[in-house]
Amino acid sequence: MNFSETLIIAVDFDGTIVDDAYPKIGKPKLFALETLKKLQEKGHRLILWTYRSGKRLEEAVQFCSEQGILFYAVNKSFPEEQFSLENSRKIHADLFIDDRNIGGFPGWGKVYQILTNEEPNIPKKKKGFFNFFK
Repeated sequence: MNFSETLIIAVDFDGTIVDDAYPKIGKPKLFALETLKKLQEKGHRLILWTYRSGKRLEEAVQFCSEQGILFYAVNKSFPEEQFSLENSRKIHADLFIDDRNIGGFPGWGKVYQILTNEEPNIPKKKKGFFNFFK
């Protein structure tokens, strides 16, 4: 798969974008919001793909919106899709980012590196006075 092309990326919420604190909203995972914003800026379509529904889903969407993350669709393949028992609930996406992957979640720094072929911009720790002598 050529990651320089525009992708449809389905992203889980609890345990992936934020620490799992369901039904509450956990703290954002390290680099999650920055990575999602970068992917969005590069033109990738982000789908929120989560167990949440109703009020809890609205809270998650609102939280992300307040952080500058706007989803192409939420728990569906495209915005106009209508739920029907005759259709599969599996959504169409090129990639799925979820904390329940086999092998676990690699972290947003690694996700960013895989998708952009770039190293994440991680601030370096400043040397303290006593580290100067080491």
